[in-house]
Amino acid sequence: MMKKTLLWAIALATCGCSGSNNPLLNEFTAPFGIAPFAEITIEDYREAMLKGMEEQKAEVAAILANEEAPSFENTIVALDRSGELLRKARSTFSPLSSSNSTDEMRALEKELSPLFSAHSDDINLNEALFARVKAVYEMRDELELTPEEQKVLENRYKGFVRSGAELSEEQKARLRELNTELSMLQLNFSQNLLYETNNSFVTVDTREELAGLPEANIAAAAKMAEQQGQPGKYMFNMQRPSCNPVLQYCSNRSVRERVYHAYYNRGNRDNDYDNKAISAEIVKLRLEKAQIMGYKNYAELALEQRMAKTPEAVYALLDQVWTPAVKKAKEELKDIRAEIRKEGHSFEPAGWDYMYYLDKAKQAKYAVDEQEIRSYLEIGNVMQGIFHVANKLYGLTFKEITSEVPSYEPTAKAYEVIDKDGTTLAIFYSDNFPRESKRAGAWCTSFRGQSYEGDERVIPIVVNCCNMTAPTGDGPALQSIDNVETLFHEFGHALHSFLRDVRYSGASGVERDFVELPSQINEHWAFEPEVLAVYAKHYATGEVIPMELVEKIVKSAQYGQGFATVEYVAASLSDMDLHVLTEVPDDLNVMDFEAEKLAARGIPSQILPRYRMTNFSHTMGGGYTAGYYSYMWAEVLDADAFEAFAETGDIFNAEVADKFRKHVLTPGGIDDGMTMYKAFRGREPKIDALLRNRGL
Repeated sequence: MMKKTLLWAIALATCGCSGSNNPLLNEFTAPFGIAPFAEITIEDYREAMLKGMEEQKAEVAAILANEEAPSFENTIVALDRSGELLRKARSTFSPLSSSNSTDEMRALEKELSPLFSAHSDDINLNEALFARVKAVYEMRDELELTPEEQKVLENRYKGFVRSGAELSEEQKARLRELNTELSMLQLNFSQNLLYETNNSFVTVDTREELAGLPEANIAAAAKMAEQQGQPGKYMFNMQRPSCNPVLQYCSNRSVRERVYHAYYNRGNRDNDYDNKAISAEIVKLRLEKAQIMGYKNYAELALEQRMAKTPEAVYALLDQVWTPAVKKAKEELKDIRAEIRKEGHSFEPAGWDYMYYLDKAKQAKYAVDEQEIRSYLEIGNVMQGIFHVANKLYGLTFKEITSEVPSYEPTAKAYEVIDKDGTTLAIFYSDNFPRESKRAGAWCTSFRGQSYEGDERVIPIVVNCCNMTAPTGDGPALQSIDNVETLFHEFGHALHSFLRDVRYSGASGVERDFVELPSQINEHWAFEPEVLAVYAKHYATGEVIPMELVEKIVKSAQYGQGFATVEYVAASLSDMDLHVLTEVPDDLNVMDFEAEKLAARGIPSQILPRYRMTNFSHTMGGGYTAGYYSYMWAEVLDADAFEAFAETGDIFNAEVADKFRKHVLTPGGIDDGMTMYKAFRGREPKIDALLRNRGL
């Protein structure tokens, strides 16, 4: 307790709290209540987050001081409404810390991380507060609560229990230590990975070594080299738009090998940014936390609140897909060997050969030239296609407003999202291009979640952050098929945020293995011929993509699913294998553990997990811990759900779309995932559609 009190004293003494000129401490006056990003300093963030914690402490103290008997209104609603300033400050800061990170922001994250952990524990481990929550929960059957209120009460009570409210004082003290240590370790992991991704370069001396690489990628590599002080050379960092084209198109095997090792060994270089020891310590402390809470392993603790419920259910799904996926991958390897022999070589394919020769095999089988297809996938047109689908399904329209509202990033575009009845539903920022301050991958976040003030709905401010291929010079931003799928995917998350309509923050979230349903079902429209005809237009001529090319895309869609499925399931299995451990060896090497487990399962040597443990931010950074399987779990749902449209013969069937909006997108977490899915589909999902879609 002394240590925590000292931290607070130092932080508050040095924050310079005046509040007079801090935008975060005042109402945002820009249109739609958007933050004035350019006006907020790092000290403003610091002051507001510290003050936000103090305000929430006072709000909790007021709940405890209330002499009236605990009720839903004076305890559960009061808790749900508490911490508004803290939410406002953190939700403004957090998206920027991932997309526009600076040294000062990273330092602030490290400074405040232990304070946030202590603050959360002060609330969740408060005996008197838990007693009030428990008293309301125990009389829940006597209260006339709406379904949403019932869910908020249940979530709040179970949240306290799962946070350790029923532990002994000694156990609570250790849990506080574990939470603080884990929050710092996960933050260090993420910051190391950000550095490694953007500062691990492969340098190539001559243009001749890049034979086969598209001209736009060569130009981007030359620009990167110039920016890094090496004009006349070519450089690639480990953002996928930079390194993936090398693995897919560059004919120089040596260059492919260098890029391959640089990408997969992020965080595994025995340097100042190495994540092996951090990952091992995270696994060890998570297990200790789970066992203090009465679980055998961390996976049991994590899965209890998800659709899967148990590790056994997760393994049952992954194993069901693993065997046919490995078989399919071995068939692809035969095609790859044939392509190698066509070139007069006799070497056995390695990991850095897979994408390159698989692309050649795909061209040989289906005459699909992905470079030709890219010329029809300019990112502005793709976004219009995405908006078209949202309009056809849900009646939404999108009005660009970038010049009218504050911008946190010059390349991000802002849109007003308008519902079919003409009301403003949300604000949407589309932030699509890589930069040094942005972490790798693609994600959906928000500067403000949907909520209510009285009877007035507060609209969300939603952000899609992606790392798509950027324009070079006067050239267009042409995207790969994978990038287009990613754009549709992340926009599915955005739709979920736009359309959510709940009154309490405690009912806004859904299970981790349900949350990917809205995103993944949205991918299904990306390459439907009817949709391609709207957005797939040649960047130079405006010609709509020829039907012949569309047919090739459709026919070849399943090719390469062996590789894609194995690398995904391999990562999911590695995540689970670490978190079902009931003992963690002192000398655990997460890379060796991963390799041994996957070799025992018969993974082809040419395929590595999509993310290796030292760069696996989904699990080691938190969020998808013992949960990377969620994409596959949700794919069972999304494949089955899309068939509800396909069965009608109309992929934009209005009745089905309305049901999906009503039962899946709008309710937030008022019901559990399976209840919502069955309300939409009329039955539980079947795995058949997933296996067909993947050609397994």
